[in-house]
Amino acid sequence: MTPAPPRTDRGRLLLVLALATLVTVFTATVPLLRDWFDLRVYYGSIDNWVHHGGRIYDYRVPGTTYGFTYPPFAAVVMLPMALLDLHTAIAAALLLNLAALVLVLRLLAGPAWRRHGWYGWALAACALALFEPLRDTLSFGQVNLLLLALVLTDATLLATGRTRWAGVGIGLAAAIKLTPGLFIGLLLVARRWRAAAVATVVALGATALAASADPDASRFYWTEALWDTSRVGRLGYVSNQSVQGILARLGEPDRAVWAAAVLLVLGVWALRARRAVAVGDWTAAFALTGLAACLVSPITWVHHLVWLLPSFAVLIRTGHARIAGALYAVLCTSVVWLWFDDASGVDGFLGSNTYAWITLGLLLRLPAGQQPPDRRTGIRSTSTTTAAPNPVAPTISPASVQPKSASSGTAAATAGELFAAGGAAALDASSEPTGSTRLPALNPQSSSERASSYTADPPPS
Repeated sequence: MTPAPPRTDRGRLLLVLALATLVTVFTATVPLLRDWFDLRVYYGSIDNWVHHGGRIYDYRVPGTTYGFTYPPFAAVVMLPMALLDLHTAIAAALLLNLAALVLVLRLLAGPAWRRHGWYGWALAACALALFEPLRDTLSFGQVNLLLLALVLTDATLLATGRTRWAGVGIGLAAAIKLTPGLFIGLLLVARRWRAAAVATVVALGATALAASADPDASRFYWTEALWDTSRVGRLGYVSNQSVQGILARLGEPDRAVWAAAVLLVLGVWALRARRAVAVGDWTAAFALTGLAACLVSPITWVHHLVWLLPSFAVLIRTGHARIAGALYAVLCTSVVWLWFDDASGVDGFLGSNTYAWITLGLLLRLPAGQQPPDRRTGIRSTSTTTAAPNPVAPTISPASVQPKSASSGTAAATAGELFAAGGAAALDASSEPTGSTRLPALNPQSSSERASSYTADPPPS
């Protein structure tokens, strides 16, 4: 029998403090922290470029073979780090990532975010702190959350009909890192020609700006570095949860096999995303695109899987909270690292690719394009009927939620409510809320001895 949630502010505060303590102990002792490895790559590359006259792509973290792997525009964006020392840069990166996470949750939760109060958001923070891709993004000093925030901003603009600036976020994200470029493909699939053009022009303009800042670096990246996957890491490394990672761990080096698998994934994605867009379900369309991008990218480290967060919002919104909770719990366990040393055999094939199987399953089965006809799509209506005054703007896509007090549920359940709440304010007054937003308790396990997603041997501290 599930214990009753606390009903007083004092009881809620004690529960939050207890959960926060458990989460802190877990994150400090169970998963090995990544020592800001990626941020040290960024910082060293910028410092070498600005202060020592070196080339962006020549720098290597001492004792490793790893250096800057993003397009030159990413280095231009990171130029302010040249004014900071390393510890200040780490603090700034942490604050930026936390701000981006707040924005992502705000965009997914929609106008109903206000009703959860401090208690709801505190429980959600506890649940999110256990999510391995998010933990790794923060402790690597990665940029995934910032890119996700840019892309979801465009999703909101498209869903609410404010399309004048739609595409800018996607274009900037694609210029910083290539993977979000698939969202330009989504705009083409959705026949949003203007937004696709804006995104393309922004991406090309940002790339041209970087080329003018350092022509030699741009030439080297686009003609050499881009095609050299060894600069990023081993394809067969267990952290690579993409289609290419699966094939590499099977010992299948044939690029034709990988290309065929990628085309199949893209075909499924295009079909499902177009159906979602047809009914105005932009959250699902963007979620599907994030899933496909993770699968088709040659390398998708575990921390890249923050792109799965919109998929959990869709699952909960459509009444599949139990499935969302189970999948979320698995992604908190670091289970793939059990096959760090040996991914052979049937158990290795299944276990070492666990996160990739989850991503593929979501691409195939994520509820999309199934919005009931009595709900608004979030796109501006051309009807002349006067609606009741509503100071809150509509959100990415409608959701169905039960009004609950902030005291209900566990940390995971409240995180589910926050995701599911997106679009609640856009429901018609006659709509009846349905479904539960409760997630099962998480049961994270340990990750073992590795300090970077990129190396078989931990880099020196």
